[in-house]
Amino acid sequence: MAQVPFSSAPALPPAHELDRALRDASPAEVIAAALKIVGREQLAVVSSFGTESAALLKVMADVDPAIPVIFLDTGWMFTETLAYRDTLIATLGLEDVRSVKPAEEALSRQDPDGDLWFSNPDACCRIRKVEPLARALKPFSAWINGRKKFQGGLRAEIPVVEEDGARLKFNPFANVSREDIEAIYARAKLPQHPLVASGFRSVGCMPCTSRSAEGEDARAGRWRGQAKTECGIHTMKIS
Repeated sequence: MAQVPFSSAPALPPAHELDRALRDASPAEVIAAALKIVGREQLAVVSSFGTESAALLKVMADVDPAIPVIFLDTGWMFTETLAYRDTLIATLGLEDVRSVKPAEEALSRQDPDGDLWFSNPDACCRIRKVEPLARALKPFSAWINGRKKFQGGLRAEIPVVEEDGARLKFNPFANVSREDIEAIYARAKLPQHPLVASGFRSVGCMPCTSRSAEGEDARAGRWRGQAKTECGIHTMKIS
């Protein structure tokens, strides 16, 4: 396993040092290193329970199924996604999945009619994803997500470890290929997200997700027709 710089002092190791040590490590090694560095009580996985999420959750569960998993239930999730979340919890034996919802006060004040996704999608993502995640991550000093370089766009150059404000952010799947993901699904006989069979290759909130055509990028169906490609939880520091 890759050698990880570690100090018994309270301060976390610098992200650039961890990235250098872990850039060639397997996803399981990255997750195990994160667990060793900060401990289970200070580490969370953030998962959308989307079309590729089971791969990361399977690797995590093999390392430690009790690592907390944060799911942002925006109020606009497909019912299929909610059902898939419950399926994966049972299938993988996940022991601590926390479904986090937007603050009711924020919704009533900023999105009383439920149409903010149409008029201002960035603001909608902020109150339904970014702010709830900031609240959910307060007890943690590091978090894990499932972004991959092959997804392109702003994700094409992500490191394995980066800073996210005062936290460390681990991207254990940064260097995996689509074939690697498919192999994990096949090897573990993981269930597919129910919407994959209907042509959805990337699934987020219902109003802002559409099917991807053959040959399109997997995330082409997210915020289709807009310059927006990210919800904001990966493009701004989570305080």
